[in-house]
Amino acid sequence: MATATATPTKKKIKFRPMDDRVLVEPSEAAETTAGGIILPDNAREKPQRGTVVAVGPGKLLDSGKRGEMSVKMGDEVFYGKYSGTEIDFGTDKYVVLREGDLLAIVDR
Repeated sequence: MATATATPTKKKIKFRPMDDRVLVEPSEAAETTAGGIILPDNAREKPQRGTVVAVGPGKLLDSGKRGEMSVKMGDEVFYGKYSGTEIDFGTDKYVVLREGDLLAIVDR
């Protein structure tokens, strides 16, 4: 079972994504605009960026082998605004996505 670090406080969760799915912790939505206007909660954009906290074993291929995942825990990724399934673990929010729903990996 994959143990993932979920928050900066090093809280451990036990989550094992299936097949080619990944668990992403979304980044915080911007609270102000570039001009300094403070946005209320309902006016904030949904985050499209986050950190991978758990990775599945890979898609099961016709040959019976598992495909290799191109992301790993700790990668910062971009994903579609309305892709994936949002889930809650206590007060923490996560998004479960298929690897194909990820748009890009942020290189640093």
